[in-house]
Amino acid sequence: MLSHRKNNSVRPHRRRNIMIIIGIVLAVALGLWLLLRRDRHEPSLPVVEVAPVGVEEVDLYSEYVGRIRAQQFVEVRARVEGYLQRIAFEEGSFVQKGQTLFIIDPNVYRARAEKARAQLNKARAAANKAERDLNRIRPLYEQNAASRSDLDNAEAALETARAEVMVAEADLTQAMVTLGYTTVQSPISGYISQRSADIGTLVGPSATSLLATVVKSDTVLVDFSMTALDYLKSKNRNVSFGRTDSAGSPRIESYVTVTLADGSEYPLRGLVDFASPQVDPATGTFQLRAEMPNPEHVLLPGEFTRVKVLIDVVSDAVTVPRRAVEIERGGAYVYIVRPDSTVERRYIEQGPEYGNNVIVERGVAPGENLVIEGYHKLHHGMKVRPVEAPVDSVSALPVSHPAAV
Repeated sequence: MLSHRKNNSVRPHRRRNIMIIIGIVLAVALGLWLLLRRDRHEPSLPVVEVAPVGVEEVDLYSEYVGRIRAQQFVEVRARVEGYLQRIAFEEGSFVQKGQTLFIIDPNVYRARAEKARAQLNKARAAANKAERDLNRIRPLYEQNAASRSDLDNAEAALETARAEVMVAEADLTQAMVTLGYTTVQSPISGYISQRSADIGTLVGPSATSLLATVVKSDTVLVDFSMTALDYLKSKNRNVSFGRTDSAGSPRIESYVTVTLADGSEYPLRGLVDFASPQVDPATGTFQLRAEMPNPEHVLLPGEFTRVKVLIDVVSDAVTVPRRAVEIERGGAYVYIVRPDSTVERRYIEQGPEYGNNVIVERGVAPGENLVIEGYHKLHHGMKVRPVEAPVDSVSALPVSHPAAV
């Protein structure tokens, strides 16, 4: 009797526990159902970084191989023959125009100059005597004390004596000039090379005539060759290569920069001041020359360099980063995010490249959101969650001010 009453008291508790467990299971099942339903109806969207397509003014350059040469390169030569007596400079130093560089033994030429001076004095003395003789004969002729023949002879003697004076003066001038050639002076200001002859060497036109070279390199010239096609494109873009447009239309001056031996860019720039009037038929190129300032003598004549030449200035150019452009067999394309967050694959026509960017001739418009990161997982028409690119990524994008390449 007691046992039966105890079983009846336990059953309500067991039923209550079972109901609690069933409630928990149902709550968990309902939560899982709601969670799975939300994931099925609201899938997660891929995140992409976007930035607006910009517009800027772009300077376009082409690169060529160039060679640097001095603006002036003068060979100092002996113009008279003689033994080298003195060297009056330090090799590799800077010399001024008119500075004495070499002394050739002047004794022989000084003696010739003195002889020419003596001949001049003799001719002048003869001319003075002839003039005095004429002055004596002329009044005698007027008094019929001398014949006409005597007067004519006196006048002819004076003219001959005066001619001899002129010849003697010319001989003296020539002798003095030749004597001056024994002192060899620098024809320009610049840096002088090492000497080509030592003291005591016989120099002159019939012996060793080259004594040294003087190089003026405060300004250097850069020679390079351009293809006829590049020249035609530059001409169509109104770029001037060393010529003035006769029509008076505005022209873009073509500036150049060069690369130093360590690969860095020379900080100063030059201007193309000469273009050859014809194309070399053997190479299909024509010669150009740029004048480059070289105040610190960093550019050395004779060395080769890479020349970067301005060939075009594009205003309002639509540009995109090169890394945002995908290439396939059908062409080049980028991804654009529409206002409804839908991705559109946009095929573009590429223009010239500069730096890390590409000019787009057609295909995108300024202000459109360009995918610059995360485009490898995209396809046309899919939904994305666009986020603004960070500052360090946007800094590589084109901006609305002139860009130097």
